[in-house]
Amino acid sequence: MNERPVVGISLGDVSGIGPEVTEQALARPQVRRALLPVVFGDGPTLARFAHFKKYARATPETLTRPTQPTVCVVTELAEKDRVPGKPTRAGGRAQYGYIQAAIEAARAGKVDALCTAPVSKEQISRAGIPFMGHTEVLAEAFGREVLMLMDGPRVRVALATNHVPLVEVSKLLTVERLVGQLQLLSRSLKPVVGRAPRIGVLSFNPHAGEGGLLGREEVEVLTPAIKKARKLRVDAHGPLAADGLFAKVKDFPYDVVLAMYHDQGLIPAKALDFERTVNVTLGLPVPRTSPDHGTAYGIAGQGKASSVPMEEALLKAARLAGR
Repeated sequence: MNERPVVGISLGDVSGIGPEVTEQALARPQVRRALLPVVFGDGPTLARFAHFKKYARATPETLTRPTQPTVCVVTELAEKDRVPGKPTRAGGRAQYGYIQAAIEAARAGKVDALCTAPVSKEQISRAGIPFMGHTEVLAEAFGREVLMLMDGPRVRVALATNHVPLVEVSKLLTVERLVGQLQLLSRSLKPVVGRAPRIGVLSFNPHAGEGGLLGREEVEVLTPAIKKARKLRVDAHGPLAADGLFAKVKDFPYDVVLAMYHDQGLIPAKALDFERTVNVTLGLPVPRTSPDHGTAYGIAGQGKASSVPMEEALLKAARLAGR
């Protein structure tokens, strides 16, 4: 009987580094021992890689819960639409199709976790599909409130807002939203740290707003949200100035930090450990992870891309599914 968790892997943009880093990562012995992969992608692209030729083959219609490594062929792209470094609209539609096929497999219980290779929001959007990111698509598909967590070896950083213009962030920050996110963060990480996690809440304005001098968000939204969350037994602290907090990573005082917007959280997470930081979606009925990088068209197909981020994402998906 197979005891390894089944991880569904969407191949990402076939013109990016997704196919090569996925193949390299799945060839690693430690990854093969940890999970049973199902790769959702393009038939001709996957056929270029010797490792995938050993896999069983299926289509979304014929896929059952696998007992061996499997390639699920979602598309058969023309050669011009799968050239490394040269993305196309057809490739944009295809990468969205891989995500949807993997989601459907998860909903049907055919896979235990999802790991998504990098996609291009621009190319998917150019193909006529409204797309702001994996996190938003997964939240809608499963009907769940979710939270993006950058899970690194030195810091964990969650995002109160994801892929939105900076000018819109302030109006998205409400007491109710932040309290719900803090509860989800606490509930999700409690099994990981073995107790209620200590959560640092970053400020929105410089110097935590200076008592309202530099902005009212800390006074009117963040502080009330933290107080309300603490009454609900969430160990939340703040608002904290981001510039000072991330200077303390040698002896970091929090199990996780809630950042108010995308770059506030991702810049320190990536700067501290780019290769081993994994994007985890909290709140879904199945674990979902992703490497912390993009399609890297400039080096696609040249053998320069590191597979370490994909390896870390796959191993994290397997661990979360096996918990």
